[in-house]
Amino acid sequence: MTSHKENRMTKIAFIGLGHMGLPMARNLLKAGFELSVYDLVPEVVAELAAEGARAANDTHDAVHDAEVVVSMLPASRHVEGLYLGDDGLLAYIRPGSLVLECSTIAPDAAKKVHQAAAELGIELLDAPVSGGTAGAAAGTLTFMVGGDNAVLEKARPVFQAMGKNIFHAGPAGAGQLAKVCNNQLLAVQMIGTAEAMALGVANGLDASTLAEIMRQSSGGNWVLERYNPWPGVIDTTPASHGYEGGFMSELMAKDLGLAQQTALASGNSTPMGALALQLYRLLLRQGLGQKDFSVVQRLFGEPDNSTGSP
Repeated sequence: MTSHKENRMTKIAFIGLGHMGLPMARNLLKAGFELSVYDLVPEVVAELAAEGARAANDTHDAVHDAEVVVSMLPASRHVEGLYLGDDGLLAYIRPGSLVLECSTIAPDAAKKVHQAAAELGIELLDAPVSGGTAGAAAGTLTFMVGGDNAVLEKARPVFQAMGKNIFHAGPAGAGQLAKVCNNQLLAVQMIGTAEAMALGVANGLDASTLAEIMRQSSGGNWVLERYNPWPGVIDTTPASHGYEGGFMSELMAKDLGLAQQTALASGNSTPMGALALQLYRLLLRQGLGQKDFSVVQRLFGEPDNSTGSP
């Protein structure tokens, strides 16, 4: 593990301080890295500046003298817009530097950025994450890394400051492939759990009792264990706080769309993933895109807050 003193020898630029990026950047600061930060929202930049980061004026300023660049952006178009083209960030990053692209984007987009970086002598890893905002804050994220394994070893101290599990998924784009597979499965689990919770409660079962029975039985899954979508079953989940915080439904819909694009390109049949995408798109049409993805529970039923009944 890299020491605190050694960490301060590494200059990191962090671009994208949203729900995930902000706590990730904060953990890099806590680990002793020298950090410059940029986001389109000045308030979050100021927040980290007050904690010891350097507030950059723009993305080009952020990567000035940086040895490592970390980005966490919403979608493929944002990543391509940031890095590619004559005025793209790759033209301003020093050859020999390391880029850790942690956004969840299309595998083909990741490969495109990989290739452009390699042509300029810049080492790049696509490294999407899993673990949600709680994992980002706790520094326990899972990183799914695509790219050269030797480059991953160089980047490991940076990843370890932000996460607990670091997997080398394979070559360029493999991290993104692993992420879309994972999130498709997560969405299907969430929908199935929400459906079962609503069925049981509607027929007289206590929500917490039902959740515990299923958790300890063959229906047990990660959602039942840590992220139950029924309000009040787990006090710390977004479901128990009006579905605020966590992982937004619009981002889950985006990831499910990426999974469907990947399936179409490879000729795979993913009917459960296709149905999950349609249900999350329905949530978006209902104005729930900013709510946590566990809000899918509302499609099947949840307690009436005024009476406590289903």
